[in-house]
Amino acid sequence: VEATGRIVAGTRRNLLGNALVLIGPAQGNVQLRIEQGFDLAGALGGDGRLAIATPDSVPAGKYSKAALISLGVWDSVASRLAPAAHVRAALRFVASAETPLGIVYRSDAVSEPRVRVVDTFPQSSHAPIIYPIAAIQGDDVESARHLLDLLESAQAGAVFQRCGFDSLTP
Repeated sequence: VEATGRIVAGTRRNLLGNALVLIGPAQGNVQLRIEQGFDLAGALGGDGRLAIATPDSVPAGKYSKAALISLGVWDSVASRLAPAAHVRAALRFVASAETPLGIVYRSDAVSEPRVRVVDTFPQSSHAPIIYPIAAIQGDDVESARHLLDLLESAQAGAVFQRCGFDSLTP
């Protein structure tokens, strides 16, 4: 949209950020610290699989693969993936105990009471997860600007934070 010149000049900005988290079933007892070379394959157990969004086409999967490569553990789990069509499907694999662990966005994890966050991936292990906003050229640019202001308000920021997002606006 920006490349086609349809964004109102000066309105594009980063609204929210997110984190990538390792999740397990809420009643599970896996304890694992995410760090260089951590034993993710061992935490999966003998035949467990790791639920992630499809790493070659889905953004959450791309972030997951990048993080696992960065931390030096991709090769140990690449053959043990349970690839999902999207991040919510990966969440469901863990929530329904079809897989012992999964990687999802923090905002997805907080929305599902049947999972718990085992640990958070270091932000340095993958590209930043950022959600920008902008007003689009059209008939009612003033209403769009009003909506942007509302989304950047302290009240909206509090809601976004409760839903697992990081507010990137001052």
